[in-house]
Amino acid sequence: QVQLVESGGGLVQAGGSLRLSCAASGRTFFLSRYAMGWFRQAPGKEREFVGTISWSGGRTDYADSVKGRFTISRDNAKSTVYLQMNSLKPEDTAVYYCAAAGTSYGGTGSYDYDYWGQGTQVTVSS
Repeated sequence: QVQLVESGGGLVQAGGSLRLSCAASGRTFFLSRYAMGWFRQAPGKEREFVGTISWSGGRTDYADSVKGRFTISRDNAKSTVYLQMNSLKPEDTAVYYCAAAGTSYGGTGSYDYDYWGQGTQVTVSS
């Protein structure tokens, strides 16, 4: 069984920063064998892709809406993936989810990922 647990969400003013963490665990789960992604879902909207990082950390891709403001990183030794969010905007308000894909590089669709966390709320006030 694989568990992904997000943390670090909260309330922040526009222009501020937050760093989300995603801790992965499982009896036979090795983070280094999984590409990781971040998604978000705002109220009344569909879940959308935020960014992804390859299993080695050597490649990242981001949605246009967050490019230049958000950065994904990973520490395989700690089985943790991070989402650094800077210059936050009210439209970034959403529940943020991390997800794991059993491939070297994940895609931009939810269907590309095998395991999901329960999400953490990020609220950006104007």
